[in-house]
Amino acid sequence: MRQIVQSYKSGELKLEDVPAPICRSGGVVVRSAFSLVSAGTERMKVTQARMSLLQKVKARPDKVKQVLQSIGQVGLTETLAKVQERLGALTPLGYSLSGVVEEVGAGVDELAVGQRVACAGEKVACHAEFVYVPRNLCVPVPDGVSAADAAFTTVGAIAMQGVRQAQVALGETVVVVGLGLVGLLGVQILKAAGCRVVGVDVDLGKVALALKCGADAALRREDPSLADAVMELSGGIGADAVYIAASTQSTDPMDLAGQLLRDRGRVAIVGMIRVAADWQTYYDKELSIVLSRSYGPGRYDRNYELKGIDYPVGYVRWTERRNMAEFLRLVADARIRPALLEPVEYDFSEAPQVYDALENGSNQTVAMLFRYPTDAAPVRRVEAAPGSTAMPSAGAVGIGLIGAGNFATGTLIPALKAAGNVHLRGICSAGGLSARSGASRHGFAYSTSELKELLNDPEIGAVVIATRHDTHARFAAEALRAGKHVFVEKPLALTSEQLQEVVEAQKSSGKMVIPGFNRRFSSLTRAVQEYFSGRASPIEVVCRVNAGSLKADSWYQDEEEGGWRIVSEGCHFVDLISALCGCKPVEVYASMIHGDVPGRQNDNCAVTLKMEDGSVGVLAYLANGDPFFEKERIEVHGQGRSAVIENWRRARLCAGGRKRTVKPSPAGKGHKEEMAAFIEAVRTGGRWPLMLAEAVATTSATLAILESLRLGKPVAVQS
Repeated sequence: MRQIVQSYKSGELKLEDVPAPICRSGGVVVRSAFSLVSAGTERMKVTQARMSLLQKVKARPDKVKQVLQSIGQVGLTETLAKVQERLGALTPLGYSLSGVVEEVGAGVDELAVGQRVACAGEKVACHAEFVYVPRNLCVPVPDGVSAADAAFTTVGAIAMQGVRQAQVALGETVVVVGLGLVGLLGVQILKAAGCRVVGVDVDLGKVALALKCGADAALRREDPSLADAVMELSGGIGADAVYIAASTQSTDPMDLAGQLLRDRGRVAIVGMIRVAADWQTYYDKELSIVLSRSYGPGRYDRNYELKGIDYPVGYVRWTERRNMAEFLRLVADARIRPALLEPVEYDFSEAPQVYDALENGSNQTVAMLFRYPTDAAPVRRVEAAPGSTAMPSAGAVGIGLIGAGNFATGTLIPALKAAGNVHLRGICSAGGLSARSGASRHGFAYSTSELKELLNDPEIGAVVIATRHDTHARFAAEALRAGKHVFVEKPLALTSEQLQEVVEAQKSSGKMVIPGFNRRFSSLTRAVQEYFSGRASPIEVVCRVNAGSLKADSWYQDEEEGGWRIVSEGCHFVDLISALCGCKPVEVYASMIHGDVPGRQNDNCAVTLKMEDGSVGVLAYLANGDPFFEKERIEVHGQGRSAVIENWRRARLCAGGRKRTVKPSPAGKGHKEEMAAFIEAVRTGGRWPLMLAEAVATTSATLAILESLRLGKPVAVQS
């Protein structure tokens, strides 16, 4: 299928052949009919992508802060590599479309194949011939509503949520400042709500459109009669509310609102403006200011948008999905008429030219629609352009990569390339675009959204899995049963049942499977192991991880999807302790600050591990430290010797007052060494770099940490 994409690094925008998304549980695949170009929002994105690096830095100070934090934790080299990888990725555009349901996922019973729908969501309802949409971002289109009108639904819901936030009532006077897409739809919604409406904009053409859309009055911002018109329309009391749909860094919209509003009037901010007001004016009138966040309750809530968990109507009357449905109802009743915005339709093949005209200002159209072909096929495998990939060398291991996120493309693919003797054969992601982006940047022979394409490919000898944590065990078992060797990122499994599935699949296939416990492979780890080799007594290992906090709604914190950080990341250090001690954990005892348990987004956990040989490991996994402080420190003590690994930048070895410093070669946390060992074992059939029994022991110990937290006492590790 075709999709409009842009490189944030170069600013290049083009129509790209992309694997069509697969249908998943809880959503539908939709064939696009029309998608709406949100001129203001999308012009901003296109313009920003085409800025110089310095301009981008100035435009996104929030990202600069993240980069500086990363440098403090992992160093300049690793941070720059991550930044370059993310800048090079292809990004989608668009967030509002209409179409027809092609496939229905499990658990979705309110939508059917062939049904007309309107879809919403950034990175969901993109400008693409096919899209995958979670159920709560998709609503049926009533009979009598055209596909072109239905494509306005997302922006219409944004406008409607702004009206709800303004708390308008029948007969009130509302001034709409900014007459773009949202503002003009807001005018029509306010009229449908029984309000008197005054439109304001700097553009005379938009002022004329506002009158066409039903505004009782509409004037240019500089018109000296503006205040008088508002007073006349309101019967001399002033505006009850000002609805700001403008986009500007000026404080003028806020200043204007203060002038036009009555005593105790309301300001509803829908657009992106500088929120600063004259205190005296707003104090004297006791004005209220409220911001409207996108298209209603549920927005930015992963449980609502991605998992399809609705809010009870008795508690949340108007969710984003209900706002979308209500907008379509008003369109069906002809109370709102998107056609009044004089939308211009373009064939989807013209998309790059439309964006060029939009950015350079030669196209001032308020509403633009992309029209899609009706005969597009949902192709789910896209071959690389002839000559764009190297021919595989003799004896090279064919690699299939499942998952094409930042870690896969920024860390694992470079490690694969450094290992040598590999052929980057196929790369897979459920949505298709990230796989296509990774394939074009890194030289895979094809990209796909279908897992079976990799598993059925006879040229693929090993599969590398870098998807979200809840899929690791399932994909690893499927790949093993398909006769592939498997490298699966940590964690190996989130439950004992998942772990058992992997073990059984490995036994039946005889193929190798190792999880991405990379730190044991670092040259610094090996140096410490050698330093304590031949010891005759137990040792103590202390791992302090300054992990930093995550947002409460991060998928990492989702017990089903991410498995909680102590499982998904703590397993790294359980394995590292095992590697340094040279034996398995037999008992764990874990506690948290304030006695909190998983599910409360508390990642401050201290774990004590008793090892088979009497050694003791301590893992302090912390989220409340300085985010600019170094991330990891590992200390080992025993037999009159001490060693410390300082954030994987160096190790210091100390005994009898003598100190020696070791620098890592190669630099990093062991990803390259780990991948090289995996590829060599696949190629030669030699000893596994990490035996399955060791991986199972680490995973069992990590799961025992959860049990210890729940019980509040030590827990034996199941062998």
